Amino acid sequence: MKMTDLTDHSETVQQVPLCIVALDDDQDFCEYIEGVLSADGHSIRTLNTPDLLYLAAEHDRPDVILLDMKMGVHAGEDVLREIKKRWPKQCVIVVTGYPSLDSMRETFKQDVFDYISKPFSLEDLRRVLAQATEMLGLGRRPMDRLRSVLGRQIRLARTERGWTLRELSEASSVSVSQLSSIERGTHLPSIESLVAVSMALSANPSTWFEAAGF
Repeated sequence: MKMTDLTDHSETVQQVPLCIVALDDDQDFCEYIEGVLSADGHSIRTLNTPDLLYLAAEHDRPDVILLDMKMGVHAGEDVLREIKKRWPKQCVIVVTGYPSLDSMRETFKQDVFDYISKPFSLEDLRRVLAQATEMLGLGRRPMDRLRSVLGRQIRLARTERGWTLRELSEASSVSVSQLSSIERGTHLPSIESLVAVSMALSANPSTWFEAAGF
């Protein structure tokens, strides 16, 4: 299998170290992905059977699972269903060769984060991992992740209503500066502020906590 040159000299995406498990029956690919992701500072385990994946995830849940959809006797679709059954919030990135539109539609129905086709560039993989980190608050301590995800959820809810920070401030009685620091993930809102903001946005804060894995 042909892989992209490891010495990719394009601009590197800044990345928080993640715990990653890759399931693939291609030994060459496993060695490649382990080498590049370890060099980027990630903790990476490569496995070649679904049972080993389940055991590894039960013992130490990874931030990301890289899942090959074509593994000989093992159907990636079945593995994906089992992952989502056991860990509904698990971040899964599908990595496979020759994807069809039908297979892509089917996997996205099961809430995968993204779909990368082999062969891919190193920067494409880094970019997807960085996007997952930002959107899902991966690789951080629980309270760090909560700050990041709450900020993002509040910002999304505000922009969906077409409000500025000042308009949200007027509706919630939370200061603009405090709202700005909350949305940036710099500060965790107090219970009073969180309730006021959620009521102003007609949102359920429990869904925000759920998005952060709580």
